[in-house]
Amino acid sequence: MFERLGDLEQELERLEAQLSDLYAAGDQTAAAASGRRMAELRPIVDAFRAWRDVRSDLADAEEMVAAEADGDMVAFFRQEIEEKTVLQSAIEGQIKELLVPKDPNDGKNVIVEVRGAEGGEEANLWAAELYRMYQHYADQHRWKTEMLSSQTSDMGGFRDATFVVRGQDAWARLKQEAGTHRVQRVPVTETQGRIHTSAATVAVLAEAEEVDVTIDANDLDIDTYRATGPGGQSVNTTDSAIRITHKPTGLVVTCQDEKSQLQNKEKAFRILRSRLLQLEQDRQAAETADERRSQVGSGGRSEKIRTYNFKENRVTDHRIKLTLHSLDAVLAGELDPIVDALMAEERRRQLEDDGKS
Repeated sequence: MFERLGDLEQELERLEAQLSDLYAAGDQTAAAASGRRMAELRPIVDAFRAWRDVRSDLADAEEMVAAEADGDMVAFFRQEIEEKTVLQSAIEGQIKELLVPKDPNDGKNVIVEVRGAEGGEEANLWAAELYRMYQHYADQHRWKTEMLSSQTSDMGGFRDATFVVRGQDAWARLKQEAGTHRVQRVPVTETQGRIHTSAATVAVLAEAEEVDVTIDANDLDIDTYRATGPGGQSVNTTDSAIRITHKPTGLVVTCQDEKSQLQNKEKAFRILRSRLLQLEQDRQAAETADERRSQVGSGGRSEKIRTYNFKENRVTDHRIKLTLHSLDAVLAGELDPIVDALMAEERRRQLEDDGKS
């Protein structure tokens, strides 16, 4: 590990020496890339230099203990050895954390798709409740949200709702929401007061930029049709709704929320790009056998990840076996206790895997 750190230190020093030449040459793209790489390297190299200094101090103190005859001075240097040993161990832990590979999607906007699944209309109502939960959570973190596409159900739920979340740490805090969210409660459609179990699925995608995914126009079928449901004068009167089919993958994206066909097409392309990016990232992860290592649990979207029990005011995340008796607070957006625990478990697994490699 420390040989690798020496190489990183040399890389940082080389980049620092070259940066002024890049600016002088007017190569802003290369200068910006060097600046980003330097920002990644600097905390690692600073920690490495601190570790090296402590190691040197520790060696000096051990030499003094061996050479010193005065009892009080020996005791002083032994105390220094103890303190430096603790500090050295702490810095090594910090370095291991810094060396954990960064998620390539960190900092990206997030596309969240919530869909009613098993349970009929109750599942659609539950999907709408999950949507509101994420809206509250976004508000608490001062993230911006934008609805991309939605289909309401007969009783005011969501057959599906797709929205964007913009925030620097939105991906890190939302990515593990992907999966099946099960609810246990008495549905509004139940006349006998019996508790039913239904579910909604959540997909979490990093929003892809145009440079992330190349889409060949020949691979697309783009259809227009008349929008349905509430929405104003354009609904049921103009062909403003868009359906895009990506023929190589079979992915289908529809969007009808906007009055303009052009706006619906732009939103549909944003969703399609992000789904294609996710497919490619999943393929790469499967090829390198890192898919299960880089997630808490399997992260599969068909897997039950969390249960919400209304009668007991209980939320259980099955991946980390965490149970909270504060369902009302969670639905009001107080997700951080769960998210923090998931992030801590992800970090623990990453460090564990890094130690094995």
